[in-house]
Amino acid sequence: SHPNSNPLLHSLSQMPRNILLAVDRNLVDRAKPGMRVSIIGVASLYKSNAGGKKNSSSVKQLYINVVGMMFESSGAGGIGDGLSFTPKEEEAFIGLSRRRDIYQILTNSIAPSIQGDYTKDIKKAIACQLMGGAAKKLPDGMRLRGDINLLLLGDPSTAKSQFLKFVEKVAPVGVYTSGKGSSAAGLTASVIKDSRGEFYLEGGAMVLADGGIVCIDEFDKMRPADRVAIHEAMEQQTISIAKAGITTVLNSRASVLAAANPIFGRYDDLRSAGENIDLMTTILSRFDLIFIVRDIRDEERDKAICRHVMGVHINAGDEAAGNVNGDDGDDDDETVAEKAAKVAENGGKLDIKTFKKFVQYVRSRCSPRLSEQASEVLASQYVKIRDDVRKRCSENGGDTAQVVPITVRQLEALVRLSESLAKMRLAAEVAAEDIAEALRLFRVATMAASETDSNNGQDLLAAANGPNRDDYEKAEKFLQSRVAVGTTVNKQKLIEEAVGMGQNANIIARVLRVFCKKGEFLEKSSGRTLKRVK
Repeated sequence: SHPNSNPLLHSLSQMPRNILLAVDRNLVDRAKPGMRVSIIGVASLYKSNAGGKKNSSSVKQLYINVVGMMFESSGAGGIGDGLSFTPKEEEAFIGLSRRRDIYQILTNSIAPSIQGDYTKDIKKAIACQLMGGAAKKLPDGMRLRGDINLLLLGDPSTAKSQFLKFVEKVAPVGVYTSGKGSSAAGLTASVIKDSRGEFYLEGGAMVLADGGIVCIDEFDKMRPADRVAIHEAMEQQTISIAKAGITTVLNSRASVLAAANPIFGRYDDLRSAGENIDLMTTILSRFDLIFIVRDIRDEERDKAICRHVMGVHINAGDEAAGNVNGDDGDDDDETVAEKAAKVAENGGKLDIKTFKKFVQYVRSRCSPRLSEQASEVLASQYVKIRDDVRKRCSENGGDTAQVVPITVRQLEALVRLSESLAKMRLAAEVAAEDIAEALRLFRVATMAASETDSNNGQDLLAAANGPNRDDYEKAEKFLQSRVAVGTTVNKQKLIEEAVGMGQNANIIARVLRVFCKKGEFLEKSSGRTLKRVK
């Protein structure tokens, strides 16, 4: 056996250690790859011939003869029974969950150094993801996932990666990986041949994060073949392996928090969501919430962000720096209970250690369910959302495929979000306000992303107002008089000719894009030439 050590127990600068284990009798085949176990055993030595030569001096190697094994990955939400909470901690956490503003406290505690109007809903969604929904096992053996998957898609410098780094520290089990440096085998599982020629399984990031959250940065930079490998892990929450004579199924009960950039680096308003998002519908439907994060150029907004960033840099030497790095690990359990009790009494923010313990407590103790009334409200709202999407598609010609799909998976996403909001209060049943907040989050995230699909350029020229309006009209008249119907022109030469006549190159390029959307122009040769069709 070649176990993976717990990624939480070694620091960032150390490699995970491994040691050979020998099991026999009833302990054989008890643990699957990726499971975390506590071992009781006897340290022993065995002789191994270096290089396999008979005359070479034998080297003694250490191994552990296992006499007992305890699993740490059972329990509700994938968090193990190995966790223990003192009575003071339990009392403080229950007091914290009874506060009316617990949702706001948890939201404010997530990455306090990141501020801005656009981050509020993202923080609320991350709070829901940390709590997780309730996993269900049906009588026929089918399992419904309770983990919430999030996708942050947007412009550079909008703190997407900082959110991922923070979640990795707060999640019960957090694994951070970057899309460019991740392969399919590294994310799922790989088969490795040892020195004796035997094959064994090595669990990847999705397996190691069983019961926690996988943070995947630069999600759009992954090779499509590697991205397909996590389809099964995101919905069925298992990873099937059939390699080198090893056929098995591994558990991967992990949430996915992914960050990606649009295909052009920045989000382009004049293009639809389909042209901006370089991801297939199959993977997008597996994300419960999709946030399109925009870097809007607004003077008041920029001033507020500047004040906050300067404040963070000025106060960087304060005691808060220790909390940001999560280095306050010397505190005992009593201090966690005291901090939680203080926040429960006076409000405020939770530090990383207390937040992490509270997340573990909630996930291991609570599994709320929908009531009959709540399920009827959710069902009617889902049907209304689907009907709105259908009407919007029919208005736009009926043949536009939804890049951000609204399917039954999104109905299950609403159920999971409602359950996670009820978990924060340690409630056994989902309340009406939970469903209302879940629907609001869904509308500002996935529905907002879906609605950008319907904007097919019809009103983009009308949106140009003020002094630029005349420039747009001049550019429109120039193109219509310069390019006759049925003729093909070189796009770059056309723009250069327009600039020579005093036109703005940027405005000409935008008007050309709108004409292409309206169907007046047709792009050819990968966009290098244009043909006017009407």
